[in-house]
Amino acid sequence: MTREELFSTITKKKSFLCVGLDTDITKIPSHLLKTEDPVFEFNKQIIDATHDLCVSYKPNMAFYETQGAKGWISLEKTINYINQKYKDVFSIADAKRGDIGNTSKMYAKAFLETLNFDSITVAPYMGEDSVTPFLEYKNKWVILLALTSNKGAFDFQTKEIGSLVEKGRGIKLFEKIIETSKKWSTPDNMMYVVGATKAEMLIDIRKMIPDNFLLVPGVGAQGGSLHDVAKYGMNKQCGLLVNSSRGIIYASAAEDFADAARQEALKLQKEMEILLQKYL
Repeated sequence: MTREELFSTITKKKSFLCVGLDTDITKIPSHLLKTEDPVFEFNKQIIDATHDLCVSYKPNMAFYETQGAKGWISLEKTINYINQKYKDVFSIADAKRGDIGNTSKMYAKAFLETLNFDSITVAPYMGEDSVTPFLEYKNKWVILLALTSNKGAFDFQTKEIGSLVEKGRGIKLFEKIIETSKKWSTPDNMMYVVGATKAEMLIDIRKMIPDNFLLVPGVGAQGGSLHDVAKYGMNKQCGLLVNSSRGIIYASAAEDFADAARQEALKLQKEMEILLQKYL
């Protein structure tokens, strides 16, 4: 999917919502456990109920890998279902891969070719040659971890590692990651993860990368503010994919779970529609 196609979907749906498919078999409604593939059945009903309210789905690999081969089958069925039935949806493999070049090539092939996701989250710790294999696929995206939403982000990501003489202050690790990595590619196939719980830092981040899309987790259960994210992070093409996982997919544990998920997604979509009108 190209950047223009993504922006077109955002405009059409009046939404920049990403629904995280963090599907835990121990939390899905019990009546689904009688089906042939409970995880896929859960995902399918969530997707059918919310596809017109969101622009993206983000399966988190850990929730599928924990099921072994069965989990990979559920994952493959899920991405195939999205690609075949909802072609305007942007798919994210939340895999957080990061390794040396040859291994990265195999990870890239697995997620961007074999499974045919539109994008994959990548950890930049091992540097340029560990990231570039993911950038070789046309109309596919790398979503680079920059400033995450968890408490532990302050352990390393915000530590000063050098100086910015022109600004009279130190440069933080996440800033160094952004400044260095933006030379590897363009806003047409590179996004960054910036947590909603760090919304105030979006001011400086947007000065560094004004045109890139940002994947923003942390809204909802983690306490991030959607309004602050839009205020500080939106650009002329929206430039945001705001993720909500548990708050949507686990809105109900009963047979009405898909309807309940839709209602939660609708609340966010309505807020996003107002914010798009305000800031775009």
